[in-house]
Amino acid sequence: MHHDEMIGKVQALAQLPDRGSAERAAHAVVSTLSERLPSGLARHVAAQLPPDMAAAMREAADASAGADSGVSGERFGLTVFAGRIADRAGTDEDTALREAAAVMEVLDAALAPELTERMAGALPADIRDLLPVGRAAETGRIGREA
Repeated sequence: MHHDEMIGKVQALAQLPDRGSAERAAHAVVSTLSERLPSGLARHVAAQLPPDMAAAMREAADASAGADSGVSGERFGLTVFAGRIADRAGTDEDTALREAAAVMEVLDAALAPELTERMAGALPADIRDLLPVGRAAETGRIGREA
């Protein structure tokens, strides 16, 4: 998927007023996601993204890898995830979560399915639920419990 197509989809899904807002949201989410994922996995995800989104993801992965051994991503949950996105995008946490869900949906469509599954497996449940595969798994669990 090309950059303009991704940004257009983020803008539509998150109901953002302009492409600049969608661009900020996308970069904030991929940078924060990269900090949370193991650095090797973040680099694999970046390899399937358009160049400027990939650069944002690699930069955050490299910075995160320098902070620890680089083997695993930083450990944080949805509250920290939303806070970092909000800081980067210049918005509040509720808006950041809405934008994150839109970006994650676009990433799900842009990435190879097996890579999306690996990414989902590396995330805690609260962040994973922002991915379509995470929401589907949650819906499946609820349906089986009923």
